[in-house]
Amino acid sequence: MSGHSKFANIKHKKEKNDAAKGKIFTIIGREIAVAVKEGGADPANNSKLRDVIAKAKANNMPNDTIERGIKKAAGDANSVNYVSITYEGYGPSGTAIIVNALTDNKNRTASNVRNAFTKGGGNVGTTGCVSFMFDEKGQIIIDKEECDMDADDLMMIALDAGAEDFSDEEDSFEIITTPDDFTAVREALEKENIPMASAEVTMIPQNYVELTNEDDIKKMNRILDMLDEDDDVQSVYHNWDE
Repeated sequence: MSGHSKFANIKHKKEKNDAAKGKIFTIIGREIAVAVKEGGADPANNSKLRDVIAKAKANNMPNDTIERGIKKAAGDANSVNYVSITYEGYGPSGTAIIVNALTDNKNRTASNVRNAFTKGGGNVGTTGCVSFMFDEKGQIIIDKEECDMDADDLMMIALDAGAEDFSDEEDSFEIITTPDDFTAVREALEKENIPMASAEVTMIPQNYVELTNEDDIKKMNRILDMLDEDDDVQSVYHNWDE
């Protein structure tokens, strides 16, 4: 791996989300609903649901909120059906952006996403126009301050469970897996009570773009802020080296 730690970025996002916990809880609530509809309400038989529950816990979502979300999705046949959509496009200076959304209204979401790109001087492209610049990987970040385990021991647990790569960054450990091996690696760490600052399947850029022009940085932030404020948007990936 490039040794490109995203831990500071994760901490920054979490702090932002602490001011708007409702947003992250809405995102996870939708993911719970989709996971339950696809694979049932029992986490023991639904690995996707187990992954979402782990993500919920990493974001300090209360257990009763998680359980309520599972019960609601399992018990309400008329509950909202969310459709998963991915948008790809370009920000300032050719930065690549991928947006994942879960929506009950495709037209509304498409309009909002397009508007965010336009306001930031970017544009939405066709499917596949930028995704080839990213690798889909499981990524687990462990805050060194929260983890007492020796780096070598931690690496062995991760690699034995199927991780592809382990890197020792300044303030964190980063574990990379294939999407298929992600659940097994996360569960092996969970079994050892290793606290995870972040654990999810994500899109990792193959190369990063630096923005030096003040106006470009402003525009890029405008796009990301508008997408962040949209409840339909679940995740945003980009190759801007912030």
